[in-house]
Amino acid sequence: MTDPIDRELTMSRAMVEAIAHEMEANDEVFYMGEDVADYGGIFDSTQGLLDEFGRDRVMDVPISETAYLGAAVGAAQAGMRPIAELMFIDFFGVAMDQIYNQMAKNTYMSGGNVSVPMVLTAAVGGTYNDAAQHSQTLYGTFAHLPGMKVVVPSTAYDAKGLMHNAIRDDDPVVYLFHKRLMGIGWMPAPDGPKTPVPETDYAIPFGSADVKREGDDATIVTLGLHVHRALEAADALADEGIDAEVIDLRSLVPLDTETVVESVQKTGKLVVVDEDYRSFGLTGEVVSAVAEADLDALEVVERVAVPDVPIPYSRPLETEVIPTVGDIEAAVRETT
Repeated sequence: MTDPIDRELTMSRAMVEAIAHEMEANDEVFYMGEDVADYGGIFDSTQGLLDEFGRDRVMDVPISETAYLGAAVGAAQAGMRPIAELMFIDFFGVAMDQIYNQMAKNTYMSGGNVSVPMVLTAAVGGTYNDAAQHSQTLYGTFAHLPGMKVVVPSTAYDAKGLMHNAIRDDDPVVYLFHKRLMGIGWMPAPDGPKTPVPETDYAIPFGSADVKREGDDATIVTLGLHVHRALEAADALADEGIDAEVIDLRSLVPLDTETVVESVQKTGKLVVVDEDYRSFGLTGEVVSAVAEADLDALEVVERVAVPDVPIPYSRPLETEVIPTVGDIEAAVRETT
């Protein structure tokens, strides 16, 4: 029996701890991005790293995503292991050629003669009224494009383990963290993302979903912030006699279809919750994967996602489009 972990970390501190460990272990690991050195990342994603590793390995860059992501790809192909941060995932379009035509494809197009062992990190998600260009999630976009692994932690424990695995991976990894979960003072986190975290290093394999709550009546599949909203909804539904299982995918690429199918074979009912847009995204992919694996097990499906509109600046309108705990509860009730 293992000893209990006697400390808890926020998600941002867990990420930084993993990065620092990997930087200590491998001189080829370095971090680059806007406001990641002196400021420590606007979401505390690099807090303290500059003091420990200096400016040669924690680099502030000009506001040119095209330039520094291109530099990260070149550094990775030359044998280094860069971590390059997009301040907001919404800015990916500025550097889409570097991301998709270089980072994701160069191993394939070189016939395996080069590898691109880099991590692209970025903040995702809304719920804090920053409007249409700073509030999207978009992990489905990267999961749709082959060549990149895509991971989305929901807790500090998972954030550390997934970061260790991402930095060690020989393929490009897109590591997306939800702003609301980081534990920063000006954006309070929900209960749940701050968890016990071991001081030792550990890696969580990609493609390994986690059953955060077991249940027999319905399966809720989600990731990121909405893991915590789904758990809150499941607790409320339990008072009505509905026992919901909550699955945190943790990674989109690779996708752990097996865990989801096993749950649906037990419950017969599937609710997929996503902070990304509804059309052509995660909700449809999960439903189709389950249907292809075992259509007979699937009795009823509900999808809860952002409608196909830009994220509004207005607080009431943003609340209307981003799935709430009440939306998840209502969707589960529809299946029973």
